[in-house]
Amino acid sequence: MDGNRRWARLRDLPVGSGYEAGIQSLRKIVELCCKWGIKVLSVFAFSSDNWYRPKVEVEFLMSLFERGMQEDTGIFLRENIQISVIGDLAKLPDAFQELIINLEEATKNNTHFQLIVAVSYSGHYDIVQACQKLALKAKCGLIEPCDINKSLIEQELETKCSEFPILTYSYGPVVSLELAISCYGSWHMLNCTLYNHCGLILEKLSF
Repeated sequence: MDGNRRWARLRDLPVGSGYEAGIQSLRKIVELCCKWGIKVLSVFAFSSDNWYRPKVEVEFLMSLFERGMQEDTGIFLRENIQISVIGDLAKLPDAFQELIINLEEATKNNTHFQLIVAVSYSGHYDIVQACQKLALKAKCGLIEPCDINKSLIEQELETKCSEFPILTYSYGPVVSLELAISCYGSWHMLNCTLYNHCGLILEKLSF
């Protein structure tokens, strides 16, 4: 989920309007995924680096995420949608953390579609925390260091909540041909198909 600020600035709108438009586009995408039989969608909503943005912008985003999840809870339950949130959630506001816990619990048995939302996340963070968990297990004698392999690492990644998508959509900034994946799912990038559409941002998608 990116391009929110660019979309707003190109239209001389407040940055917040871009984020709100992004949420509306995401809702349309989820609706289409359910209609088309797509089983899993993961979205990179807020990266670890986004904490360095202006405080007022971060607070607005946290409020928007929380409000959006509250408003859509009924839809998730009615449409049999499972919600999974990954990332360093300890950094989130307490009320938002509680909402996530309750929403994941309420939807954990839903089977029609899974929406994975990455918040306060980066691929680097995920690999590091997985290695830290394995190191702790080795320290406690639960595993031997020589036992650590690709499979054990994948079991500790937060993306283990689902089969990781084999198709990843990326984009290039409006004024360049740069290919950006924003450090999302770094471990899995070797095994997926990367689709790039330079200059296309989330809010410009129409259905």
